[in-house]
Amino acid sequence: MNKLILILLCVFVPPLGVLVDRGLGKDFLINLILTLIFFFPGMIHALWITLKT
Repeated sequence: MNKLILILLCVFVPPLGVLVDRGLGKDFLINLILTLIFFFPGMIHALWITLKT
């Protein structure tokens, strides 16, 4: 998948961006919890996970 699309997903729907990039695993669960607590940490985590590779 194109990196630009993944970045846009991470900004607007962080758990979906992590799910598309990494699949259903611990990174997704961490991101889901962060996003539910407060949106901004979830977005930062999703961008970190997506741009790390």
